[in-house]
Amino acid sequence: MKYNIEKINEIGKLLAEVVEEALKIEGGEAALIGDVEMALRESMLKIGNSALQCFLENADGEVKAEIECTCGGRLKYQRRRKATIWSVFDKVVYQRAYYAGCTCGQGCAPVDQCYGIEPGKVTAGLARLLALIGVNHAFDEGRKSLKEFLLFEVSENTVRAETQKMGELQRQADADLVKATQSENCLQKREQSQALVPDVLYGSIDAAKVRVEPRDEKEKAVENREKWRDLKVGCWYEGEIVPKSQHSARQKDKAQREGVVLRAKNQKYFCDIEKAGQFGKLFWATGCAVGADRARVLVFICDGAVWIWNLIVHYYQNAIQIVDWYHAADRLKRIADEAFATTDERLAWREKVTEDLWQGRVELVIEACQTLAKKSELARQSLAYYGDNIERMRYAQFRAAGYFIGSGIIESGCKQIVTHRLKISGAQWNLDGAILTAKARAAWLSDSWQKLVTARSLLPLTA
Repeated sequence: MKYNIEKINEIGKLLAEVVEEALKIEGGEAALIGDVEMALRESMLKIGNSALQCFLENADGEVKAEIECTCGGRLKYQRRRKATIWSVFDKVVYQRAYYAGCTCGQGCAPVDQCYGIEPGKVTAGLARLLALIGVNHAFDEGRKSLKEFLLFEVSENTVRAETQKMGELQRQADADLVKATQSENCLQKREQSQALVPDVLYGSIDAAKVRVEPRDEKEKAVENREKWRDLKVGCWYEGEIVPKSQHSARQKDKAQREGVVLRAKNQKYFCDIEKAGQFGKLFWATGCAVGADRARVLVFICDGAVWIWNLIVHYYQNAIQIVDWYHAADRLKRIADEAFATTDERLAWREKVTEDLWQGRVELVIEACQTLAKKSELARQSLAYYGDNIERMRYAQFRAAGYFIGSGIIESGCKQIVTHRLKISGAQWNLDGAILTAKARAAWLSDSWQKLVTARSLLPLTA
């Protein structure tokens, strides 16, 4: 948006004079730059409030005697009627033309309709800030921080409501995407499109526990009221080589071992608290959205959970499947700790077997676990783990092809969505609140926030 710089400069000079005069009254020469900044901010808040009021009151233009109603009837001008909104400039009260008298019984303020205003509610501009705080902080803590930026207070419930409204928009977007990918017409149009798809695309799925407090009265009556639910999280992403000049100390060590260091880019997260079968529909739909079904190479890196691999085989049976290296290697460490009494024995066994795993010689790893099966319960249990995933552990082949072999991206996603938001101190959730907040945060982490902001500003007014 372009502005008249000359007028802006004039306003700036007038504001400077006002602030200078106010500071002299308050403290004379003792004012520091911080005092000046805060005085300017407080003044601009008041100016913005007044300007928004004037803007809305002048937006009516010429008042007409009658206008058409949405039902097709006629509305007659009544009077200029007062309305209140909560904006980024605090509470704004303004007068605007109001029409009524149609046989349908509905009234109308054209200014409200034109600018998407719902009197008594939060504006779209303030809503995006409240929701942004809500996806990154506990609602109560977030509103306290927000006061430092906005210079006025909002309630915890308002922050929660706007955050979860964004989550609801994301849930609707997810539902629309699922519906579209189940429509033959939509899929045919998609096949005919020339949209670019990644040459190599990665996908990962995992789950993390979220504490949900039942709200149903029957559930509340049960002694153990709290339940832990699995929030399933998925991520689509691409990879790129990290230049040597950008290597951290850890990455330099990794480069010596693996030759190249990869990092993820263009991460797109999706999540829900659903059974695996229902989550699979979202898994397929989001995959279609990023071209997973048309990528030249599709690679999945996950842990050993059976439900995850069942979904992958069902929807993307030709994809390359890799069990996370770090999970597989850590299991060998735990086996050694359980099976051997001395440090030397543990290290000797672990180094040899880990090297076999690193080179993709999974059959030798299984043999080594078989040898320890009688004195280590974990070794016995691991026979099925390594046996069921032999082809998913050919790490030498995967490294030679230049693929990621670690699922750190999805583990990071679970931490950022669940640990850093849903599990923070004092957080209590009902099922819907947990899902909506998680979906809103996933959108923020996926650089999809602006889509939600746009959708929020286009929400229809309450009838």
